[in-house]
Amino acid sequence: MSKDTKNMSRTRVAEQHRAQVERKRKLARLVKRLVLGAFVLLMIGGIVISFLPKPVIVDIAKVTRGDMRVTVNEDGKTAATNRYVLSAPLSGNMNRIRLKAGDSVAEGEAILHIVPGAAPLLDKRTKANAEARLGAAKAGLQLAGAEVARATAGLEQARREAARIAALVETGVASQSDVEQANFVVKSRTEELRAAHFSSKVRKQDEASARAALGLLGGKATSEDRLDISAPVSGKVLRVLREDQQGLVVAGAPLVEIADLSALEITADILTADAVHIKAGAKTRIVRWGGERDLMGHVRRVEPSAFTRISALGVEEQRVLAIIDIDSPKEEWKSLGDGYRVEVEISVWEGSDVLTAPASSAFRHEGAWAVYEVVDGVAKLTPIEVGHRNDLRVEILSGLSEGAEVVAHPGDRVVDGVDVALE
Repeated sequence: MSKDTKNMSRTRVAEQHRAQVERKRKLARLVKRLVLGAFVLLMIGGIVISFLPKPVIVDIAKVTRGDMRVTVNEDGKTAATNRYVLSAPLSGNMNRIRLKAGDSVAEGEAILHIVPGAAPLLDKRTKANAEARLGAAKAGLQLAGAEVARATAGLEQARREAARIAALVETGVASQSDVEQANFVVKSRTEELRAAHFSSKVRKQDEASARAALGLLGGKATSEDRLDISAPVSGKVLRVLREDQQGLVVAGAPLVEIADLSALEITADILTADAVHIKAGAKTRIVRWGGERDLMGHVRRVEPSAFTRISALGVEEQRVLAIIDIDSPKEEWKSLGDGYRVEVEISVWEGSDVLTAPASSAFRHEGAWAVYEVVDGVAKLTPIEVGHRNDLRVEILSGLSEGAEVVAHPGDRVVDGVDVALE
C-alpha cells in the first residue's frame, strides 16, 4: 500500500472518530436540554397547580322535617305561694323563740307569747290603737269571707263550663283545645279558692290576736297576763327573725316567717320583647333544678308592669315577671324549697312536620334571608323565606326542599360558586 493511500485511510478514521464524538456531544446536549425542559415544565406545573382554587372545607347539614318548639329560656326562682310573717301585735316582753328554720308547725300551734311590760300597756292611746286594730281585723275577716265565696262560685262555674264543653266535644261542636282551656280555668279557680281559704285563716288569726291584745288592755295588767302568737297555717318555718332573743319587742316587729311549701310557684324575669309572645297557660319545662328529670308547669300570668335591670354587661334591660305554677306531682319536686334557683323553658310556639335547617346556616343577604346550598360540590347562594326560629333550628317556608344540603356554618371564604368539601 502506498504512502498516500495510508494517509487517506488515517484521515477517514480520524474524521469518523470526530463525527462520532460530535454526535455524542450533540446527544448529551439534547439530553440535558430535555432534562432541563422537563424540570422547567414540572416547576411550571407545580406553580400552576398551587395557584388553582382548592375546595373550601365546610360542615354540611341536611334540611329535614320534624317537630319544632320555640321557647323563651330564662333563670327563675321558686317562691312559696302562701307565706305569712308573724309580727308582734303590741309591745311587750316576748319569750325566746325555740323554733329553727326548717321546723314544721301546725295551724294554731303557739309559736311564742308576749306578756305585758310595765304601765305603758294601760296607755289610752295604746288601747285606742288596739281597738282600731281589732276593727280592721274584723273588716279583713269579712273581706276574706267574701273572697272565699267569690272563689267558690267561680270554681263551680268553671266546673260547669268544663262539663258543658266536654259534652260538646262528643258532638263535634267543641275541640280538644277547648277542653284543655276549660280544665286550665278549673285549675286556676281551684288555686284561687285555696289562696282565699289561706287568706281567711290569716285574717282569723289577725282578728284573734287583735281581740286578745284588746283583752289585755281591758283591765289591770298583771304578770300572769300573756298574749299567745299562734301559727295561722300549717307549714315550715322559713326564717326566725328574732332568733335566740327575748325581752322587749315593739308592736309590728317581724318575728317568724312561715310558709306552706306544698304550694310553690316560680318567678322568672323575662325580657319585655319576649314577654309579649307569652300567653297565660303556656306550657313550661323546668330544667336544671337539681332533680333527675325535668318538671312541667304552665304560666299563670305575666305581670303588666315592667322594671329596669342592669345586665352583666352593664346594659339596661326592660324586664317583666312571669309567674309559673308547677304541674308535676309533688313527689317529684318535694326537695325544692323557697328561693331555689331553676331554669325555665316557656313554649311560645310548637309545630309538627316542620321543614327546618340549622339556624347557623341562615344569614341576612340584601335585606332577606339566604343560605348556601351545596349542589354537586358547589356552594350556591339560595334565597329562602324563614318562619319561626329557636337556638338550633329555623323554619323554612320556601326556597329549599327536604333532603337539600346546606353549609352549616358559612365563613368568609364561602361565596357563591365556590367549590366546597366536607371536612
